[in-house]
Amino acid sequence: MTTAQAPIGSGFGRASTTVDVIKGVNLVGRVAIVTGGYSGLGLETARTLASAGARVIVPARDVERARKAIAEAGGGMEVQSMDLTDPHSIDRFARDFVESGLPLHLLINNAGIMALPELKRDAHGNELQLSTNHLGHFRLTLRLWPALQRAGGARVVSVSSAGHRFSPVVFDDINFERRAYEPFKAYGQSKTANILFAVALDRRGKEVGIRAFALHPGGIAGTNLGSHVGVEMLKKTGFVDENDRPVVDLSRDLKSVPQGAATHVWCAVSPQLDGKGGVYCADSDITPVLPEGGSVNLGSEDRANRLTGVEAYAIDPDAAEKLWRRSEEITGISVQS
Repeated sequence: MTTAQAPIGSGFGRASTTVDVIKGVNLVGRVAIVTGGYSGLGLETARTLASAGARVIVPARDVERARKAIAEAGGGMEVQSMDLTDPHSIDRFARDFVESGLPLHLLINNAGIMALPELKRDAHGNELQLSTNHLGHFRLTLRLWPALQRAGGARVVSVSSAGHRFSPVVFDDINFERRAYEPFKAYGQSKTANILFAVALDRRGKEVGIRAFALHPGGIAGTNLGSHVGVEMLKKTGFVDENDRPVVDLSRDLKSVPQGAATHVWCAVSPQLDGKGGVYCADSDITPVLPEGGSVNLGSEDRANRLTGVEAYAIDPDAAEKLWRRSEEITGISVQS
């Protein structure tokens, strides 16, 4: 188990916002790609990086929708076509970027889906949450590897969730071919995969200046991630009020969008993380490892405090390597380790 997985006392916390963590950071000359960067946490992240001078590229399946959303938010980011569930689309986007000669300093793997009520698969038979949340980003990162190396110091940030506690990666049946499909178990497996990916990626990348991080942003109802959950479930769990408005309650880890995206930005740009990597973060700090059996009852009063930790299985280096090998087999691509 990595000893790096421990808080560093960053000075930030649950109430910190993107404005707080970007203060004093100059990103002029830096290039960033933010998946899902046209709504919710991704848009806030992209907007914040651009405000500090970065050139920000947002890949999107629906280019016109993305351009409209970004224009309404004040503009300043570029939109290019890419579908995370389509390997050919990912390859085209990445090939064009690599051939442009640009370095890639920041890759924010933010896009995701959550708790699809019914089992769905991509065109290659992979369970759709795993495909979108992990496999698409795995492929994108490896295809962009030359540009990440070209940066001479890059960070890859994968947005996971406290929902990783719903399930480890079930290697014996990763695509729900023999077990019953459960929406949140599938989501949890994909979010654990995001963390394991950061562990394995950092091991491969650190010698060439590529460091990797995973994070939990907090509970944020004002995004599209929970669109499959339904308003009634969001009300029942206290994420929205009786008027369907997102609830901000830091005692329960329920945040505003700027608070939720703060950890995205902190992982991407903070000098406090120089020389570090392969860790899971929350509240703009590295989190502690939960004790065995530390999975939380999401309705408990100390939910927010216990949500910040990471399950040991999600940062296990052996599981990380096993996931990496399986992802290579599924996608048919690899990078020199």
